[in-house]
Amino acid sequence: MDTDTTDNTHEQDRLAVEQITAGREKIEQELGRVIIGQKDAVEEILITLFAGGNCLITGVPGLAKTLMVRAIAGIFDLDFHRIQFTPDLMPADIT
Repeated sequence: MDTDTTDNTHEQDRLAVEQITAGREKIEQELGRVIIGQKDAVEEILITLFAGGNCLITGVPGLAKTLMVRAIAGIFDLDFHRIQFTPDLMPADIT
């Protein structure tokens, strides 16, 4: 690989990182309008989404877990459906 190609590749990588960082910051700003004091939880959820993974959010009632996920779904233009878990819930009940 010659120097010009390497420099171009590094520049493209740098621009991609800047775009991702700017996008993440914009998402965090939007969520900050709805969710207050949950910065670590929001960051971990965004990491999970960007990595294509899954997460389980747990906590006592009143911590805005549902509101947080509903807001994230709205930002990403995704459907949101809340599922109330019960002891007799089966996977077929969800799909």
